Amino acid sequence: MGNASLRDLAVIEEVSFDEVSNSVVAVDAHNWLYRYLTTTVKWTSDHKYTTADGTEVANLVGVVQGLPKFFEHDITPIFVFDGAVTELKEDEIEERRERREKDESRLEDARERGDSVEVARLESRTQRLTQTIVDTTRDLLDLLDVPVVDAPAEGEGQAAYMARQGDVDYVGTEDYDALLLGAPLTLRQLTSKGNPELMDFEATLDHHGITWEQLVDAAILMGTDFNPGVDGIGPKTAITEIKEHGDLWAVLEARGEHVEQADRIRSLFLDPAVTDEYSFDTDLDPDLDAARRFVVDEWEVDAGEVERGFERIEDSLVQTGLDRWT
Repeated sequence: MGNASLRDLAVIEEVSFDEVSNSVVAVDAHNWLYRYLTTTVKWTSDHKYTTADGTEVANLVGVVQGLPKFFEHDITPIFVFDGAVTELKEDEIEERRERREKDESRLEDARERGDSVEVARLESRTQRLTQTIVDTTRDLLDLLDVPVVDAPAEGEGQAAYMARQGDVDYVGTEDYDALLLGAPLTLRQLTSKGNPELMDFEATLDHHGITWEQLVDAAILMGTDFNPGVDGIGPKTAITEIKEHGDLWAVLEARGEHVEQADRIRSLFLDPAVTDEYSFDTDLDPDLDAARRFVVDEWEVDAGEVERGFERIEDSLVQTGLDRWT
């Protein structure tokens, strides 16, 4: 998920949806889906998204509730799904698994106490993207004619690459690591209340008077998904020391510090595994009837939880012009 302290370095401004309408956004699918999944679980009764055999598909509620905002503002999403897990990220994934197991234990205690507020909070925190969740999400996106791209590794890295190639206008993610991956323009809070935020890569480099490499070096000093930060180094100190010494290794030498596999971590941001083998059509033709049947009939989701979302999608097709979507 990256280091939230990167926000202190990034040049970010609020923009109106009018400013980003009629655009194409490469969405970090796992990041977007996880946020909607956890929100749905936290605020929706589980029987409304659980099948008779006990399979939970809260993701389908989240997708139907989250997609309308794209369509209503004439934004075409391209969902980019993660591929293989980066080896250096395995430690972080293991830490998340351990935290989830602890939360699951607390969840059982909360259920026994009848603490409904704590149960809802912990249920959202223990969510993970199962294969069923990923597969059903992709099937629903297909019915809604929303393009999907498969990344060889991190979806965010692939999305950033597509933006640098000029194949999409923006990257859509809440993760500040998009900045380190060189995403030219990143939209955050795309499906939250209020206006989105625009994170500008070149403006960030210009603001600090640094290069892309130096930005990544500063982030490594602060700590990333692949390494803990150097003790005592936050955003301001990281930039100061990188500008003073030139690069990561010079700073580490001056401080007598070491970052394990620093070269490899650096390359994961500057040269991530990506592919050119993708194509997508931005003229969308959603099959709403089939999508409704898939969600409500096949996966037994409470119709009341998704009908408003489907209505909003349908309304948006008319409002933004049918020729835009068909």
